Amino acid sequence: MKRRLDPDRKIKVHVADKEKVEFKLKDILVPPKEKISLKKDYDPGFTGGFEDKAGALEHVAANAQRLSEYQDRLYAQDTYSLLIIFQAMDAAGKDGAIRHVMSGVNPQGCHVTSFKTPSTEELDHDYLWRAAKALPARGMIGIFNRSYYEETLVVRVHPEFLAKQRMPVVDDDIWKRRFKEINNFERYLTDNGTVVLKFFLHLSKKEQKKRFLSRIDEPKKNWKFSPADYLERAHWDEYQHAFEDMLNHTSTEDAPWFVIPADNKWFARLAISEAICTVLDNLDLKYPEVDKARKEELLKIRAELERE
Repeated sequence: MKRRLDPDRKIKVHVADKEKVEFKLKDILVPPKEKISLKKDYDPGFTGGFEDKAGALEHVAANAQRLSEYQDRLYAQDTYSLLIIFQAMDAAGKDGAIRHVMSGVNPQGCHVTSFKTPSTEELDHDYLWRAAKALPARGMIGIFNRSYYEETLVVRVHPEFLAKQRMPVVDDDIWKRRFKEINNFERYLTDNGTVVLKFFLHLSKKEQKKRFLSRIDEPKKNWKFSPADYLERAHWDEYQHAFEDMLNHTSTEDAPWFVIPADNKWFARLAISEAICTVLDNLDLKYPEVDKARKEELLKIRAELERE
């Protein structure tokens, strides 16, 4: 399996029969073993010079069809599985991205898991336990709406959550230990055929405010707004530091992070769909070939069916 992506690979968008090269993978990839700055290196409003929203959404729809075809081969080959992880601040658009990008996927071959506050049972196990239970089987696509990375994000911002886990040792190195444990876990997954794709939806504080206000002002969106989301906004800088540290320590050759500019939902969906299709294309998925004996058996059955 060709796991490693070419960071200079160009993302090509076709609009009105014209090919337009908008950006490269390296524009949204976090280079492994390199230190990045979220504030300096990634712009939440980046659109790769592409301003055609309608054209972008047409391309997202086309990618949904491509993804459907890739999924069919993924399932038939039954060798690999795909794990897609989404992490972001509240209102960054994770749910919408999942809904639009995966619209062409057969629900029988895809499962979405949303990780919320751990239950009592989950707290009685190691922090990776509940994620391991939800991993996709071979031939399947699994989507984690938030994930085990919450253990290096919300738990880091709120140390009181860590106390509930009754860890035998809690010291200043716990986050580095968790980064190492997660890297080892993802290396184990990739070695055993699970392709790990990780997306951080990078939203600006200004745009989050705009979306919060929209959820309050529009009655049909009221249900989306939680006062808890507003309270977490007070920890914005702490979360940005936690996200940056996470990206710097867990973007690897086999499981790199993509920083998706999320201020424009249409571009975020375009970038995510392109990244997923690019990775699946890189696997060179094929339908299984049957041997000579099997082909002869199929021809005999065909002949019998035609004689009916």
